[in-house]
Amino acid sequence: MTVMKTSMRNFFAHKGRMALSAIAVLLSVGFVCGTLVFTDTMSTTFDKLFAATSSDVTVSAKGASDSGETTADNGRPPVMPASVLAEVRKAQGVKSAEGTVFSTSVTVVDADKDSLSPSSGAPTVVGSWNANDARTMKITSGAAPKGADQIMVDADTADKHGLKLGDEIGVISAVGTHEAKISGIADFTVTNPGAAIFYLDTKTAQQTLVGESGVYTNVNVTAAAGVSDAQLKKNVTAELGGDFQVKTAKETADANQKDVEGFMNVMKYAMLGFAGIAFLVGIFLIINTFSMLVAQRTREIGLMRAIGSSRKQVNRSVLAEALLLGLVGSVLGVGAGVGLAVGLMKLMGQMGMELSTDDLTVAWTTPVVGLVLGVIVTVLAAYLPARRAGKISPMAALRDAGAPADAKAGWIRGIIGTVLTAGGAFALYLAGSADKATDGSLWLGIGVVLSLIGFVVIGPLLAGAVVRVLGAVLLRAFGPVGRMAERNALRNPRRTGATGAALMIGLALVACLSVVGSSMVASATDQLDKTVGTDFIVQSDSGQLITPQAVKAMKATPELERITEYKWTEADFTTPDGKTLKDTAITAADPSYATDLRTETVTGKLTDAYKPDSMSVHEKFAEDHGITLGSKIKVAFKDGSAADLTVRAITSSDVVIDAGAMYTSISTMAKYVPADKMPLDTLVFATAKEGQQDAAYTSLKSALHDYPQYTVRDQTDYKDALKDQIGQLLNMIYGLLALAIIVAVLGVVNTLALSVVERTREIGLMRAIGLSRRQLRRMIRMESVVIALFGALLGLGLGMGWGATAQQLLALEGLMVLDIPWPTIIGVFVGSAFVGLFAALIPAFRAGRMNVLNAIATE
Repeated sequence: MTVMKTSMRNFFAHKGRMALSAIAVLLSVGFVCGTLVFTDTMSTTFDKLFAATSSDVTVSAKGASDSGETTADNGRPPVMPASVLAEVRKAQGVKSAEGTVFSTSVTVVDADKDSLSPSSGAPTVVGSWNANDARTMKITSGAAPKGADQIMVDADTADKHGLKLGDEIGVISAVGTHEAKISGIADFTVTNPGAAIFYLDTKTAQQTLVGESGVYTNVNVTAAAGVSDAQLKKNVTAELGGDFQVKTAKETADANQKDVEGFMNVMKYAMLGFAGIAFLVGIFLIINTFSMLVAQRTREIGLMRAIGSSRKQVNRSVLAEALLLGLVGSVLGVGAGVGLAVGLMKLMGQMGMELSTDDLTVAWTTPVVGLVLGVIVTVLAAYLPARRAGKISPMAALRDAGAPADAKAGWIRGIIGTVLTAGGAFALYLAGSADKATDGSLWLGIGVVLSLIGFVVIGPLLAGAVVRVLGAVLLRAFGPVGRMAERNALRNPRRTGATGAALMIGLALVACLSVVGSSMVASATDQLDKTVGTDFIVQSDSGQLITPQAVKAMKATPELERITEYKWTEADFTTPDGKTLKDTAITAADPSYATDLRTETVTGKLTDAYKPDSMSVHEKFAEDHGITLGSKIKVAFKDGSAADLTVRAITSSDVVIDAGAMYTSISTMAKYVPADKMPLDTLVFATAKEGQQDAAYTSLKSALHDYPQYTVRDQTDYKDALKDQIGQLLNMIYGLLALAIIVAVLGVVNTLALSVVERTREIGLMRAIGLSRRQLRRMIRMESVVIALFGALLGLGLGMGWGATAQQLLALEGLMVLDIPWPTIIGVFVGSAFVGLFAALIPAFRAGRMNVLNAIATE
């Protein structure tokens, strides 16, 4: 009880000094809990949506995916004859059944040809208005569509794009473009996670999405009273046979949930990973806080030991303070996490994914995880300072105002740090020299962990040398104030090393990812320059296939020399070694593709692969299956017949663009695949006539004006788009890393604040002999800048080493160019100096306001 009372008294006596550590715990716990609440809420939202929109039993075509969405290579949804509806109605236990048509391979535009699709990546769905949808949609204005010239839109999409009754919109599908006027607007009665929904009448939907009447994509079946979904499925399956997919409401909901589960898991674990990094950085802050508090209370601890407190009691007293800190920070963090989740939901709403706070889900495990994690991390971080406190001798404490340094511990630390760093460097060397990316990845992970721990351990030894160099370069110009700032930073290398290490971790990851991202862009750009021999690339950013009408419009462009079509499908390969490989991708293109994409061949000529009944394979595939020039592969085309194709070329596997592709000609594919089953083009290459590139660029864009789902890019545009995509990903990662950097900045602030308290008497004496407030504040700011730059140097150097090693692994996959983004690296280094200045503002201000006499009188 005495230990707890002492801990409580010390905790509240130093609550101001504990505040920043508590904030670090709060932020880390808040990020973990916020991530869990946010992802749980998303799961709840989708569960409710899928449960509400699934009929008791759903019948779909055999070629449909598990969730019922479009999978056909011809851009049209897999369908079944309308006669299936009558057969379903005959099944025992059926109360009602309704045929529907829908597709997600569509683009919807307004009268100005601007896309109405969500910007969040959610799907655009066009389908027939039916009774099942009427359960989850309420018509708030106008009426349901009742003719080819009418269409209904969901209220969220109407509000976002300012649509109203009577406005004309166009539905662009693989069949063509259908124009209609808005007849009604329907609101969701369940949460809409961002999809744009449009409804046509059944006949119009059939013609617009499939191109024929008398077909359905789905049959929604409602069970009669007392009939379970499982029994109804069994009855319907017995009536139809095995030629269709039949799923219960739960099976359909589970399949839909599975589609979004992968995305949510990636997001969840990525965010938790960054929260873990913040926790790691917070550990340094907590260690520093308790180390300094123990040093400042040396006399007090000595007195406690002198009057009978044991080492264990002192140790437990410090750990009890850490326990209180962890509890307070964690409790506040759980609350902050819920607030963060609500904020993320609002942010997603701005991006088009509507998540209602009515679905806010706080599982009982979330606060438990937050509390346990926060408390355990805090107590573990305080363990070393607590042990150090327990070792203080009563007499040594009474003689000295601070805990003496342990020289032996310093030597041991140096040896351990050097061994770990050397081991990490050797692992990185092995990763960079690996022959296989999978083997190298393991060594890279080991090297990153060992080198990071090694730098953390050896940081105090490095602090002396690095701070002296930084002092010589930056601080000497400030005269005596600069020299005092340097000596203050060198006074306690362990503290400087721990504070710099917290910043080092975040900046190391920033530098590593910057190098990897920049190298990926540079490598892809280099590959484009070397291999792409065409002027323009036309494709859909949303993944929609290119329709024959659009290809025809492109071919009519007079400034173009040629158009190269490119399409792919799946087939079953039977190789010379007797193996059958199911659902293997095969690419069909015009013969000019061999010129438009200069793919390196190992054996043979790629142009020969476009001869009748011929194909190419890549080198690794050939080695795995004993294939040489002249070998025959039996290719059973999806939706077509089987063909014996002769291998005329073997291409290199070490390429970035079209890696692993196996080519044949479009004419060969057309020989074995019916015309109505032929895949649509995935992309189209266009080459301008000599000297007419600019005119062709303008004309090609004009020719595709009525097809806004496709984007025309020249090579410069394509490189910029690639750079933007990687840049957006990196910016998102940097945003998540900002949490760790914020915690590191708090660590610098806390270290300086406690250091000012520790040096109160010293500061008073300096002020008494003539040091001005301005000089004092400058000294503290310079000390902060040096600590921040020390962490930045270690972090950036370490991160660039990681990034360069990672690039060597990427080189095994064809990304051959190492590019160091020096502007980013230099910008981060300079920014670290400003971080140091910012971190010193409050400690320097408080130091400048000290009363000189009171400071001198401080024990």
